[in-house]
Amino acid sequence: MKAFLALEDGTIFEGNAFGTSGDIYGEVVFNTGMTGYQEVLTDPSYCGQIVTMTYPLIGNYGINIDDMESIKPQVKGFVIRELCKTPSNWRSIENLNEYLVRNNIIGIEGIDTRALTRIIRDNGTMKGVITTDETFDFSKHEKAIKSYEIIRPVDIVTTKELIIQKASSKGIGNGLKVAMIDLGLKRNIVRSLNKRGMDVYIFPASTPAAHILAINPDGIMLSNGPGDPKDCVEAINTIKELSGVKPIFGICLGHQLTALAFGADTKRLKYGHRGCNHPVKDLIKDKTYITSQNHGYTIVDESVNSETMEVSHINMNDGTIEGIRYKNVPIFTVQFHPEAAPGPADTGYLFDEFVELMRRFKNA
Repeated sequence: MKAFLALEDGTIFEGNAFGTSGDIYGEVVFNTGMTGYQEVLTDPSYCGQIVTMTYPLIGNYGINIDDMESIKPQVKGFVIRELCKTPSNWRSIENLNEYLVRNNIIGIEGIDTRALTRIIRDNGTMKGVITTDETFDFSKHEKAIKSYEIIRPVDIVTTKELIIQKASSKGIGNGLKVAMIDLGLKRNIVRSLNKRGMDVYIFPASTPAAHILAINPDGIMLSNGPGDPKDCVEAINTIKELSGVKPIFGICLGHQLTALAFGADTKRLKYGHRGCNHPVKDLIKDKTYITSQNHGYTIVDESVNSETMEVSHINMNDGTIEGIRYKNVPIFTVQFHPEAAPGPADTGYLFDEFVELMRRFKNA
């Protein structure tokens, strides 16, 4: 079946449909990872977005039940160069096409993803549509494309009730209890805490600070998530109330919201950072790590208050802020994903530092 991808500037790509059929609108972005398409599909931070994979062959190891970052795909649509129809991996339970059909996700293959990526890099992230209408007429879709908005996506992806995930084994954080504010949580963050012996209590994004503190946690984690951080007014106010009360570790959206809570500003990146090959320098360790990232916003350098905030990590590609440590309260945050293990475990030390921070605070 024929399919079309159209961008808001009128650029049109023709390819072949896979997954389900119909029309789907979204924000078109690209991911530069060579592997990890299953994690990409199920990452809640992609809510509202049509994701393009820059690596040419996708689906070669199929779909398994272990690598899901959430219960279902979160992307609006999927764009690839070539679909592998016969995957080969001992963990595979179905192929990529079957998975998208089962979850009602539209995909398009056979287009020049390199050309599409260059357009986005040159012109910035754009809205678009994938359609399987073989009589495609851009004029019929132009208004809907340009008017598309991602409205409060955190409310869509956050848990609707408290979830308790007990540690499956003992580790360096054995006996510690972590309250997780779910802004669009990736499961591997919870796994990373659990394997260090910590019990995790997962709260909806809109949970008041008093309800979180009622379980008497040893520390608080702020997860990743989708959308514009400035839309998360309730979460920002909650962070203000929790600051200094308990140790806090924030990742991705949690990193941005903490900065906003402390008076800094955020801005939209031209085309974002999405992939598992982004070099980030830890300024304290004077060491560069390869990181996994998925975000479209960053903290404005000039808005960082040096009296209360210290930049701890920077992106070696464009110099943007990738980490902040707070001087007067037990808080640190990073823009990248230490649980994603692109190295494969380069930045896992941050979870260990969170454990140490909680222990010091508890024994103070």
